[in-house]
Amino acid sequence: MDRGGDELLLAFTRALRAAGVPVTHDRARGFLEATAVLGLDDQRATYLAGRATLCAGPDDLDRYDRVFTAFFGRDGLPRPRPAQSDGVPGFSGLPDTDGSGDGGPAEDDVVRARASDTEVLRHRDVATLSAAEKHRLAGMFATLRPRPPLRRTARHQRWHRGQVDAPATLRASLRRMGEPAEIAWRRRGVRPRRMVLLIDVSGSMSGYADALLRLAHRFTQASPSVETFTVGTRVTHVTRAMRSHDPERALVAAGETVPDWSGGTRLGETLRFFLDRWGQRGMARGAVVVVFSDGWERGDPALLGEQMARLRRVAHRVVWVNPHRGKDGYEPVQQGVLAALPHCDDFVAGHSLATFAELTEVVSRA
Repeated sequence: MDRGGDELLLAFTRALRAAGVPVTHDRARGFLEATAVLGLDDQRATYLAGRATLCAGPDDLDRYDRVFTAFFGRDGLPRPRPAQSDGVPGFSGLPDTDGSGDGGPAEDDVVRARASDTEVLRHRDVATLSAAEKHRLAGMFATLRPRPPLRRTARHQRWHRGQVDAPATLRASLRRMGEPAEIAWRRRGVRPRRMVLLIDVSGSMSGYADALLRLAHRFTQASPSVETFTVGTRVTHVTRAMRSHDPERALVAAGETVPDWSGGTRLGETLRFFLDRWGQRGMARGAVVVVFSDGWERGDPALLGEQMARLRRVAHRVVWVNPHRGKDGYEPVQQGVLAALPHCDDFVAGHSLATFAELTEVVSRA
């Protein structure tokens, strides 16, 4: 298959990914290999090859049919079942060719497309969304697949390479009456590193609180070693609420637990209280601590700087997530941010679903 055909098929896989089909690089490569064998000129074969290689389950089939029809046209395809077209990219199809050769190669390879509503919503600031858009976005949080950071343990485990496991090798040789045995290998074991999420629910962060708690719920469902707190004028432990499998019930339970929604911001005092009661005793020790706040501090910024330095001494890594970080023209001029930044390992954006996905990668590599 020529390079133009590969680019066309890769554009189709990107459209599927934008429509919500979890197309991985391995599946995309399998699709290209299958189409290379069958031939791109056979649209029916291309359709079946894509269904076999790109769809992970029955839920992906309807989306695949709609995107394929919009991308390539209806010829030779089974008619998809009626469904809403929200989240499906709009394409004008392939360029018409009559075999006369009037159009140049550049015209033959052009695919006109526009970004899908789903992709646009992923990059929207969550504080500016309407109620209907927030409802749609809530369902899209299920696409986030956070991976917990890992740490090495003192214990070893069997492995196919690494260090020679001398005791296991000797025992295997003794079982064979001293005859040489297969060499056993081992490596240091790994386990999830504890994560601590501190979510600012003050008035300046009220537009982001719902989305941040949904993100905390995704982290909690991915690993049992996640602890979640809300901070404002006081500190509230909401981990038990976040452990509910239903995100809506989790948010309702958190709302009933937190007494200081949309209140003031005293990050220095609340951080000191957290460290005195939980963090210094072990919860933050060796953990990845993620602070979600815009840095508007009503208390003493110097106190916040002192407590951030104290937190940095016990934590493995400190990540500060600011919803204004990714906006054009933003500069960290708030007193709270200026006091905290010297003690942070990462300063990242957190205002949209796309930035939340980037945050999960930052945390997984911590």
